[in-house]
Amino acid sequence: MTAYRFKDLLLDPGTNHRWEKVRKYFFLRESTYDMTRRCNIRCDGCYYYEGEKQFVKENGDPEAWRQLMQAEEERGITYVVLAGAEPSLVPELCKVCHEEIPLGAIATNGLNKIPESVRYKIHISVWGNDETSARIRHRQGMLRQQVENYKGDERAVFVFTFTRDNIGDAEGVVKRLGEANCKLTFNMFSAPVGYKGPLRHTEASLKEVRETMVKLLRERPDTVLFSPYNIVAHTHTYALHDLYACPYPRMNPSKAQGLGRSFRQYRTDLTWNRNAACCVPDTDCADCRHYAAGSAVITAKLFRHGTNPDTFKSWLDYVDTYLAVWVMGYEKGENLSSDLVAPPGYDL
Repeated sequence: MTAYRFKDLLLDPGTNHRWEKVRKYFFLRESTYDMTRRCNIRCDGCYYYEGEKQFVKENGDPEAWRQLMQAEEERGITYVVLAGAEPSLVPELCKVCHEEIPLGAIATNGLNKIPESVRYKIHISVWGNDETSARIRHRQGMLRQQVENYKGDERAVFVFTFTRDNIGDAEGVVKRLGEANCKLTFNMFSAPVGYKGPLRHTEASLKEVRETMVKLLRERPDTVLFSPYNIVAHTHTYALHDLYACPYPRMNPSKAQGLGRSFRQYRTDLTWNRNAACCVPDTDCADCRHYAAGSAVITAKLFRHGTNPDTFKSWLDYVDTYLAVWVMGYEKGENLSSDLVAPPGYDL
């Protein structure tokens, strides 16, 4: 087996160009913030309404949030992820966060449009077509409303979450979003702790999702923000922690570096608990294939992937996808690798 030095991997002009493009963003340091306990829908399998975080007192004081953001910036946080329940219900708090830390994203169901002045990426959760959403998310005409709110909005990325139940919806949803000039990325349903319902994936559904993602990425490259390595990493039989060793504090006792040192997940009362801190709290770690988790878990594994041209190009594609999904103004390039490359140390 050929042993590659890292500088040898950069001899290829395309690889070197992509490396120079993505490494400019290595300054990003994230934390996440639950903005409100409230939501305007109630979805089956929702992670927010599991665990203790749903019961804490909600702090709606804009000045308290401003002081928190200022303190976060002082300790080195450069990127915020606003979630909830539903952050669009507190637009004044979203505005304060953006004024203090200008890079970030908001996870929303897309039923209320977030003010244009908040220049964060807007991640709009899609769990299927209108019929499926009515059954799982208990809201009629949901995709129609989401598209009406965010059609043509450069902040918007629609996030199609594959469950075991909605794989057949994906092609029609991608087509509909493409016709509306909307961008889309893929997510995998990751079961909350204790969830035993019909949305949880099986080995058979993971295989079907992989085949569906490959087809849609090939047919709709102008709509779908994804790469072959994203497909492999998020549809593998093993979940993200098993494949890559999750660095979030909940699964990582070390405070020495990286996310173990810097990441916090704030609840609506502006407190945080290191033992519970991860990007999607109360997810079953053994089943976590969440796109948000992978954005940090996999991008942190440069040295594991910088061992040969195939894995390094695949990793660069993953990072390029992550930045296009999460950072305003970043444009995704053409994938360097068209192959399904196995994670280091594992088979496909």
